[in-house]
Amino acid sequence: MEKNQKFLVSVLCAISIVGAFGIPLGDPKFIIQAFSLEFSFIALAAISFKKFRYAYIPNFIIALVVIIGNTVSPKHLEIMSTFHPFYNAIVLIVGGYILQGLLLVSNARSLQEYKKTRVTQ
Repeated sequence: MEKNQKFLVSVLCAISIVGAFGIPLGDPKFIIQAFSLEFSFIALAAISFKKFRYAYIPNFIIALVVIIGNTVSPKHLEIMSTFHPFYNAIVLIVGGYILQGLLLVSNARSLQEYKKTRVTQ
């Protein structure tokens, strides 16, 4: 597995781990949506690990949806700006922005590497 592909899978695993810590802190009425999102990241990690070429598009889409969703949610913005509760704010910032940004970057690099190797073969 290439270096960029390993980094992509590592970022997806890190997102899943942070999300698993964050699910118990969230609103219980959104538990099904939270589990669905976490299972999608786990599935994307497995698909990306297998080097399935169609994993790049969902990676971009889900990362952008999470970033936009965190940005437009008044409750999330309040938690992140006041750091109250502190642990929720850390999970939202790390999982919702830092790791999603890394997912976008690593996914773009893996896609470039895939296109480069596909053209040379």
